[in-house]
Amino acid sequence: MTPPMLTTAARPPTRTGDSSIGGLLLESGKITPENAEKVLRMQKELGIRFGEAAQRLGLITDADIQQVLARQFDYPYLLAGQGKYSQRLLAAYKPFSPQVEVLRAIRSQLMLRWFARGHKALVIVGIDSGDGASLFAANLAVVFSQLGEHTLLVDANLRTPTQHEIFDLKHKQGLSDVLAGRADLEAIARVESFVDLHVLEAGTLPPNPQELLSRASFGELNNRLGERFDVVLYDVAAFATAADAQAIAARAGGVLLVTRRNQTRLSELNAATEQLVRGGAEIVGSVMVEF
Repeated sequence: MTPPMLTTAARPPTRTGDSSIGGLLLESGKITPENAEKVLRMQKELGIRFGEAAQRLGLITDADIQQVLARQFDYPYLLAGQGKYSQRLLAAYKPFSPQVEVLRAIRSQLMLRWFARGHKALVIVGIDSGDGASLFAANLAVVFSQLGEHTLLVDANLRTPTQHEIFDLKHKQGLSDVLAGRADLEAIARVESFVDLHVLEAGTLPPNPQELLSRASFGELNNRLGERFDVVLYDVAAFATAADAQAIAARAGGVLLVTRRNQTRLSELNAATEQLVRGGAEIVGSVMVEF
């Protein structure tokens, strides 16, 4: 992923229980109650911090300390092997990597240039299939949630959805079912490993995705989601694949275009921009990824 080129409900419950380093290490199973007593004795004898004492005793690693500190500051992330999410979800597994720093820069610009203006929804669309737009949308949703924004990622790709695989979701109902009147917002799943991240899967794959997304019910749903969440990101089918993005963008209002290095042609980007603007959407910016 390269640096960005931007051109232009209920809250989660407050954490209860012991939020100290020792308490969090116990809660996460990093140390046992018996070992905690040894750590406390060393801490008292040497006048050092609990985490440092636990490290000296060889009970935890520096990575364990970093993860617990992240939880203390409501910035949770996962270690390799934890959870069943895609390992390409860098914002979850490698939050301090250069790629995620770029994601945070994009997040900051989007907050200033779009969401701070009162908008709630944003469409994420790749120019062609294989551009990495879905994975980018998933990572962007994670960093928005890490900021403390009440975040919803909607898999609006009703042709080849992927968000259920990225986040290891098992629900059978999703966006298509809500639009068809066969489900309501209970289809939204909360991703427990993060501060405030929710995902609405694509649901049952319909035979008429473009018509379904063009219905008035989608506009109504978008308004309901905007009342419940701070940030609503729509992952849609690639622009070259179908006209779904135009139907969604007309209701959501804003679009972030995703291009791929050494693959997306400038003429294709310009054509997509022109058609989306003609349909009433605002192009908030474009990013180039290397996923």
